[in-house]
Amino acid sequence: MGSFAGHAVPGTLFLMVGAWHIWCTVVRYAADPKSFRVRMWNPVPGFNGKLKYLELYVIAVGAFIDMCIELLYSTHLKFFVNGVLNPHHMNDFEHGGMLLMFFLFSIVALLSEKTSFLPLPEGALCLISAAAFCAEYLLFFFHSTTHKGLEGHYHLLLVLLVALCIISIVAGAIMPTSFPADLCGGIAVTLQGLWFYQTAFTLYGPMMPAGCKLEANEVSCLHHDHEVRGQVLANLQMFGLVFLVLSGVVGSYIFADKKCGKPEFRMLHITPDEGFHEQL
Repeated sequence: MGSFAGHAVPGTLFLMVGAWHIWCTVVRYAADPKSFRVRMWNPVPGFNGKLKYLELYVIAVGAFIDMCIELLYSTHLKFFVNGVLNPHHMNDFEHGGMLLMFFLFSIVALLSEKTSFLPLPEGALCLISAAAFCAEYLLFFFHSTTHKGLEGHYHLLLVLLVALCIISIVAGAIMPTSFPADLCGGIAVTLQGLWFYQTAFTLYGPMMPAGCKLEANEVSCLHHDHEVRGQVLANLQMFGLVFLVLSGVVGSYIFADKKCGKPEFRMLHITPDEGFHEQL
């Protein structure tokens, strides 16, 4: 089934990374639309380059901590029962495998950027990231078929967001100068984070729809009408989050467009390596 923390922790990670991606995308495009390129990750400017790879470290550490929670804490180290995988913790094993994919993406990206052992173009990093989201898609798709009712509906909406991530990232790899593809990827990741939070507060928190309850680790509704009402409410929640994120994107672009006319602001978002090449 899951838990509040099991949704809030990955939700926080997706929300942070997605919001940062949206901001960096609109800033880079507003600063110079002609030279815009899709980026799978964005360096943190300033601080003499010390925090340049912060986003990748956040993904690596966040995915690793969440993976430890799923595989070590949730299972109580009882991986096997009678010589087979513990059937009571199959969801934890599945979640751990999904998180492992995001952890591997961050490690590969760090090796590609910081060393000469694994030089990869941005398109390759996009496809590796898309593979991680494909693992997430398969996980929650099969969750959606085994988890029925209100819980299954929340998983179905999440699956649609994950599919949007995959499509956007692959489109960015194919069209490396596409601003809409890069921006859509950031929006989808941000919505994922918000939807994880919404699911946590609804299914495991105080926002459970009337007539439905969490009992014996399952969400059940008294009547079919209550279930339908809960699903309609979930749709409205999704619409509200989409409106919120799109409003934030518009506001971010307006702000970035006004500020990018100032040379000091444009220089703030140029990494040391980029500045070196520009001087040459």
